Amino acid sequence: MSRSRTKWMLPVVAVAAASILALSGCSGSASDPSSSSGKALTVWVMGDSSKKFETLVEPFTKSTGIQVNAVAIPWDSIDQKLTTAVASGNGPDVVQIGVSKIRSFADTGALLNLDQSTLVNYPNLSADKFVAGASGDATAVGGKVVSLPWVSDTRVLFYRSDILTASGISKPPATWDELRADAKTLTARGSGNYGYYIPQWDSALPVEMTWDQGGNIVDTSGNINFDTTAFHKAVDVYTGLYADGSVPTNSDFDQVQGFTSGTTPMVVSGPYLASAITAASPDLAGKWSAVPLPGADAKTSLLAGSNLGVFAKTANKDGALQLLNYLSDPTTQVSWYKSDGDLPTVKTALADQTLASDPLFAVYAKQLTDAKLLPLVPNWDGVTGKALLDSLNSIVLNHADRDSTLSALYASTAGQSVK
Repeated sequence: MSRSRTKWMLPVVAVAAASILALSGCSGSASDPSSSSGKALTVWVMGDSSKKFETLVEPFTKSTGIQVNAVAIPWDSIDQKLTTAVASGNGPDVVQIGVSKIRSFADTGALLNLDQSTLVNYPNLSADKFVAGASGDATAVGGKVVSLPWVSDTRVLFYRSDILTASGISKPPATWDELRADAKTLTARGSGNYGYYIPQWDSALPVEMTWDQGGNIVDTSGNINFDTTAFHKAVDVYTGLYADGSVPTNSDFDQVQGFTSGTTPMVVSGPYLASAITAASPDLAGKWSAVPLPGADAKTSLLAGSNLGVFAKTANKDGALQLLNYLSDPTTQVSWYKSDGDLPTVKTALADQTLASDPLFAVYAKQLTDAKLLPLVPNWDGVTGKALLDSLNSIVLNHADRDSTLSALYASTAGQSVK
């Protein structure tokens, strides 16, 4: 699984293998007796990058005596783990929640209601401390706040300036039509080369393309509706890139390797890709950059990220909220960006001068001003988003009939609602 697919994970410092095995099935209600004052927090973190977070929270443990034990949960296991935790009542104290899964978590009733009275003694958790896009609809379901922003994410266009220039392309594409044309030019470099990379698992990309055509996939009644002119235009671009031979078709393609090798010199991805590129190929410094998404009627990108929620049955609610308060401190947020490349959600951190001087950060910050959430329907990843990807992949990879495949998509998602 690629780094980009597993992002929106809360990385954490390693704990002993025996500890992980012991913690992975236990509830935060059973505190570790070896920790200071018997206090310990179990934190579920998504993905496989689990070594940096406990380093980040070492000062928190020193000042509070509260040990933080992080358990890494694979993205593709979180639904099963959540179901088991809800049924048994044995969950963590704190859980990382990808924005697209907020509705699924909230619907279980497993999360603590983080209303104003609950947060009154934790000043960093006040709603006015966070950027507007990271709060509101991104944290609340049915009017109840059940999570708090941790890190934000958006998508921008990364490109190899050296390869584009060598191919006669003087600047990165500003529209999706230009991107398709440039991708075709770059593919003509020869066998084994492509112009662009489409992650076959990324359900946000065709939605972003729809937004950028001036449309939406949610109608005025709050129902999913893909049968629009804007979506049809987005499908033209999406399928056209495959028809041109401009994108690789193997599902296990590694976007970092593809970008650093030059095989795919353009890709839409998140800020984490920059960290991965730098780590993999520091010699490419000055040969690549990023710009906001191409557009048509708009240049709207994805507003994504991860929130943190507290399990309602935690035996250490105060400790859990103290940890959230620490993680929302501007200094902590800046440190996390420098460590892992995740964008802050706190206003003061986003305005930090050490971040503002980073030209890539300026691109991300600009794109965040024009970014939207994926629709908060129940189980976007497993139902609506999956149906969207299954349909598009069937068309571009298996040559399924476009019209009948899209008609089936419209029918299968028609009952999905954000309400």
